[in-house]
Amino acid sequence: MLREVKGVTLRAQLAARGLDGTVLLAAPALLLVFALFVYPFAYGLVLSLHPDKGGILSNYTRFFSEPFLFDTLGRTFLLALPVTLLNIVVSVPVAMRVRLMRRPRVLTTILVIPITLGTVLVAEGMLNYLGPQGWLNRLLLATHLIGAPLRLVHNYWGVFLSLVITGFPFTFLLTLSYITGIDPALEQAGAMLGAREPQRFATILLPLLVPGLAITFCLSFVQAFSVFPSAVLLGAPAGATRVISIAAYSAAFEDYDYSMASAIAIIMALAQVLAVGVVLLLRGLLYRGPVSSGKG
Repeated sequence: MLREVKGVTLRAQLAARGLDGTVLLAAPALLLVFALFVYPFAYGLVLSLHPDKGGILSNYTRFFSEPFLFDTLGRTFLLALPVTLLNIVVSVPVAMRVRLMRRPRVLTTILVIPITLGTVLVAEGMLNYLGPQGWLNRLLLATHLIGAPLRLVHNYWGVFLSLVITGFPFTFLLTLSYITGIDPALEQAGAMLGAREPQRFATILLPLLVPGLAITFCLSFVQAFSVFPSAVLLGAPAGATRVISIAAYSAAFEDYDYSMASAIAIIMALAQVLAVGVVLLLRGLLYRGPVSSGKG
C-alpha cells in the first residue's frame, strides 16, 4: 500500500509532479538516448578541449583559421541546402498528384526504391551510367551528339545528383504524409467558392503545409549535411567536395588526431543545430496556428 501524506497518496503526489506510469515506460528510451547520443556528445566535447598541442580551444582556433579545414563547412552547406530545397520543391507537386491516384502504392514503391539500395549501390550505378565510360556517354558519343565524354561524376554535380536520388524518397514520403492529412473538404469548399487550383494551393494547402515542410526541411537537411560516402565515391574528396565529414574522418583515421576530429564533429553538430534552429524559428514566426478566441 502507498503511504498517505495529509490525505494524499504517494502515487497522487508523484502524478502531480508528472511522474506517472507513462514516464516510467519512457525510462528505457531515455536511457538509450543517453547512451547513444548524450554521452558520446559529451565525451567528444571533452576530448575536443584536450588537444595534443596548444590551449584548450586550439582545435577550434585551428579549424577556423586554416582555409583547408574551414572551407569544408561552406562546401557542405553548398551541397546540403540546394539538395534539400530541390527535393522539397519537387516532392510537393509529386505528392499532390500521387494522392489523387486510385492505386498510388505502385508509384510510391518505385519512388522509395533508392532508400532500399543504399548510398554505395546508388553510387556504383551512377558510375556505370554516368561515368566517362558509362552507358550515357557511350550513347552520346556513338550518336555524335558530343565530341568528348561529359564529366558527370567525380565533381560537385555527381555528389549533388546522388544526394537528390537518395534523399528524395525520404522527403517525398514525409511530404505525402502531410498532404494526405489535410481534409479534402477544405479544398472542395474553395473550389465551390470559385477558386482555381493554383489559388486553392496558395491560400489553402500551402499555409497548412508550411509547418510540415519546415520539419521535412530540417530532417532532410541533416541527412544531406552528413554526406560522406557520396562525397568520396562520386566527388573530389581533396577538392570541390571535401565536406566537413571527410575532414573529421581524415583527422581521426589519417592523422590519428582524435581530439581534432572530435572538435570538427562538434562544429558539424553545432552547424546543423543552428540551421535547424533558424528554420524552426522562422516556422514559429510565420505559423502560429489557430488562435483561440474568447475567455477560458
